[in-house]
Amino acid sequence: MLGEQPTPAEIERVAELLGRRPGGDFTIVVREPDGDPVVIRNYPLLNSGRPMPTRYWLVGPALRSRIGTLESSGGVRDAEATVDPEELAAAHKRYGAERDAEIPDDYTGHRPSNGVGGTRQGVKCLHAHYAWFLAGGDDPVGRWVHEQLAIDHE
Repeated sequence: MLGEQPTPAEIERVAELLGRRPGGDFTIVVREPDGDPVVIRNYPLLNSGRPMPTRYWLVGPALRSRIGTLESSGGVRDAEATVDPEELAAAHKRYGAERDAEIPDDYTGHRPSNGVGGTRQGVKCLHAHYAWFLAGGDDPVGRWVHEQLAIDHE
């Protein structure tokens, strides 16, 4: 899996940030300058065998809070109105393809479906889009969130 395997202490830190133990394997793909995890990359199947559609998960508390504020002020609606729907649909396909490529070919159980954060179309969660963007994903909603956060700091 892409990213750095977490140490036992980092698994505990991610559990603290999430408020629960992660349900599956993950790597850390984005960190704060002090090393604290910001974005984790989930394996597409949880330890229980349940599909995990959300590939990239934002765990950094400061960014989660700022994006929560953006969402509560209509950010999801604004992002959908601003981003090109065809570009967004293509991003969902890339995200799903990357996630699905990590599932073994001989796996016969339920698979995760859809795109960013399990969304079929449009925007469901700005956190999921921004997590993928921070991890290097070509996500138009993630770019939009990044611009909004920069404007918020001006």
